[in-house]
Amino acid sequence: MIGIICAMAVEVEGLKSMMDNRLDLDYAKIKFTMGTIEGKDVVAAECGVGKVNAAMCAQLMIDKFNPDLIINSGVAGALTDDLTICDMVVGTEVLQHDMNASALGDPIGEIDFPDAKRIYFPCDEKIAEKIFKLCESIEDANAFKGRIASGDLFVSRRSKRERINIRFDAIACEMEGGAIGHVCFRNGVPFCVFRVISDDLNKSQGMDFKDFCGIASRRSILVISDFIKSL
Repeated sequence: MIGIICAMAVEVEGLKSMMDNRLDLDYAKIKFTMGTIEGKDVVAAECGVGKVNAAMCAQLMIDKFNPDLIINSGVAGALTDDLTICDMVVGTEVLQHDMNASALGDPIGEIDFPDAKRIYFPCDEKIAEKIFKLCESIEDANAFKGRIASGDLFVSRRSKRERINIRFDAIACEMEGGAIGHVCFRNGVPFCVFRVISDDLNKSQGMDFKDFCGIASRRSILVISDFIKSL
């Protein structure tokens, strides 16, 4: 079973249109759609915005469907001038840049578990490499690998993005992937996060957002469907 958690409804709808033997199931008011794509068992869901929604969706997916792996797709903002709108970023590791217990002596970003402390959650190397190659194969798409930072805020100021880049050596930021990686890591489920850049450090002048969403969703769906076919 391949689990797919999307940040955009249009991505889920695109994947659902490809499924055979579809079945919709609701848990905690999140709709999970099961089916097959190219004969492979798949479950897909739109998690909603933010880390709590993403973590809840990931844990429910693991508990209810027992996926062999989870892929998270969506959009992200650039943290470096190397990236521009519509570029694709495949996570090597994910983190939560707004986790801050520094008053207790912990580094910013560090999560304190009962049995360990950790800032970075590694994406599965084999899955990430396969997805990266698929991103590279898309016409007119530039693909990058790097850390992806998540937080419960939309980071719009260039200075704030640059601080996240410097502190964590991350190249993109969004609002869900770090939480999904957190849950997958603790459950022992291989995962990968990949994103299409929606806004760069120059505020993405010249691209209509509706046009962008169409491009981003098509690219994400193409990568996910080709990944499924390759298994």
